[in-house]
Amino acid sequence: MKKSIYVFSNGTIKRDENTISIVNDIDKKFIPIENTSEIYMFGEVTFNTKLLNYLSEKGIIIHYFNYYGYYSGTIYPRQHLSSGAVILNQVRSYLDLTKRLEIAKLIEHGSAVNIITNLKYYDNRGRDLIEEIEKIGKLNDAFDEQGTINSLMLIEANMREIYYSTFDKIILDKDFKFERRTKRPPQNNVNSLISFLNSMLYTTVLSEIYKTHMDPRIGYLHETNFRRFTLNLDIAEIFKPIIGDRIIFKLLNEKIINTSNFKNIGNIVSINESGKKKIIEELDNKLSTTISYPGIAHKISYKRLIRLEIYKLEKHVLGDTVYKPYKSNW
Repeated sequence: MKKSIYVFSNGTIKRDENTISIVNDIDKKFIPIENTSEIYMFGEVTFNTKLLNYLSEKGIIIHYFNYYGYYSGTIYPRQHLSSGAVILNQVRSYLDLTKRLEIAKLIEHGSAVNIITNLKYYDNRGRDLIEEIEKIGKLNDAFDEQGTINSLMLIEANMREIYYSTFDKIILDKDFKFERRTKRPPQNNVNSLISFLNSMLYTTVLSEIYKTHMDPRIGYLHETNFRRFTLNLDIAEIFKPIIGDRIIFKLLNEKIINTSNFKNIGNIVSINESGKKKIIEELDNKLSTTISYPGIAHKISYKRLIRLEIYKLEKHVLGDTVYKPYKSNW
């Protein structure tokens, strides 16, 4: 199985015969190119077109992040699996409001059910979340009544507000108070964790889309406009509760990270290198964890699960089968 490579140090990354290397003032490290699926660059790294051409040949994506550790962009190789038939049907499903709404509602339902699953898990462990579960259940039912994308997004915002209000009940470490969602910039440690893990999940989904025939620029819940990618934002909504949020709860409740892993720069709260490495280790562990999946005899990883979700949506836009979002039992 190919792996993600994370580069935290500053230096130069370059092609080195039939592999690539990272060179800085201290040492030189080689990256096993045949076993690499994507590269995440957190340090200040320089590279040239010789490297980019080589990575493109190998189908390797580069995700890069800014000084504060938040996602900046992606260098995406030429789409080697692109399909004219899929892209045409993907666009038709976006331009037809009825079809677009149908897909957007299914995505919202998948996200809501996975949020409720999280809350039921912690309610069973003494957090007293029945009221919030009932409220989110009613909002989930209300998705079907909406006639516009904007009204769907408003209900989603209400659902997220209720969901985030439970974080201070779920998180046991009193050094970490959530209070409310803030972003651009995140204004406390928990918000910083949410923003960082959301970014990592968006890029993970983007990498999996690249391995299918779908075009990441055409989403349904999120507006396809001047953003480069939107489909990854759609698919990530389903997996944020069961990947990103569960990692946050584990990191804090098991004290894997603490307040020393965060730093304040002006009004921005960011995560230091040590903290990012701990988070990424948990994310890699989660993505490689295997679970049972209906219709498949062997267990599959969460990373494979994300790609299957994209395949299901591909079959939906082609008219083969109706898309059913993944809903976790836990």
